[in-house]
Amino acid sequence: MIMKNLQQKLFIVLAVCLCALCAYQWYFQTVQRAAIEKRDQEIFQKSAGIQSYTNSIKGMDAQISQMQERIGELKRAAMTNEQFVILAKRENARLQSSTDLLSNEVVEYKAAAAKLEETLTNTYAGIEKQNAAMKDLVGQRDEFVQKYNDSIKERNAIVAKYNDVVDRINKLQAANAAAK
Repeated sequence: MIMKNLQQKLFIVLAVCLCALCAYQWYFQTVQRAAIEKRDQEIFQKSAGIQSYTNSIKGMDAQISQMQERIGELKRAAMTNEQFVILAKRENARLQSSTDLLSNEVVEYKAAAAKLEETLTNTYAGIEKQNAAMKDLVGQRDEFVQKYNDSIKERNAIVAKYNDVVDRINKLQAANAAAK
């Protein structure tokens, strides 16, 4: 019995030790799992940061290449503008000589313009006379149209009265026919 008791006690002690070992291992794995999740989160954040920096670098590379292209365009535009300035100076000198020639022609044109102005003044006086005559004709026309409209209104009134009389006669005839 002592031996049996001893085996049972030993078995119980071993079972309790095994349970304690399981509990300790479960606690230790829980702590390890939390540490692993924390490290996974840190790795994810660092990975996202690296991706963000990589995208930023790609964007900056694209901007740098665009800026280099723009600088090249601006240099070409500056060269074109310099050539345009030289051409403009040549054209300005040519036009200055043309201006001197044209200023002499302006004097001649002023004299011709004075003659033309005198002719236009005379013509304008004739047009004013014609306009006055047109106004008189328009007034006469308006008066005639007014008289015509008035006569039309009188005739329309007579026709309306005639239509009323015809309607009354038709009603009387219908009433007489119905009475028979």
